Amino acid sequence: MKLIHSLLIFAFVLLSTNTISAQYGNGGYGNGYGSNRRMNSGMDQTRAIDKPKEIPVEVTVGKIIEKIKPELNLDALQEIAISNILIESIRTQGMLIKAEVSQEDKIKNVQALSEVTDRKIMELLNKDQKEKYIAMNEEAKNPKKSKAKKKAKQ
Repeated sequence: MKLIHSLLIFAFVLLSTNTISAQYGNGGYGNGYGSNRRMNSGMDQTRAIDKPKEIPVEVTVGKIIEKIKPELNLDALQEIAISNILIESIRTQGMLIKAEVSQEDKIKNVQALSEVTDRKIMELLNKDQKEKYIAMNEEAKNPKKSKAKKKAKQ
């Protein structure tokens, strides 16, 4: 009877230590548990690296203004006003895209925002600038056709 009792106690202790060892990474409480935490924090850092950095809205607007300023002959006041309109538009577009609605609704909302933005910009331009702006928008929508027209002119 003592032999069976001793074997049961020995088996219980053996199974308990195996469970404890497995729970803390086979290295005891201090070693395995701590290294497991370090491993998790390292994984968090790699996740942050994988995510591409977002380009600030101001940088994007600056590039747009650099492109359209010489083509439209914008003065300083127009440049600032159009920059503000574009910053507001791009930020709103980002919110619309992140919204949890159907893809069709997102497309409709972005198109409506684009129309409003174009209307606001057109209010700031004179007659010649408006014509050039409309031509630029058409070229952006149909880049293949405009390239064909340019080649035909040459």
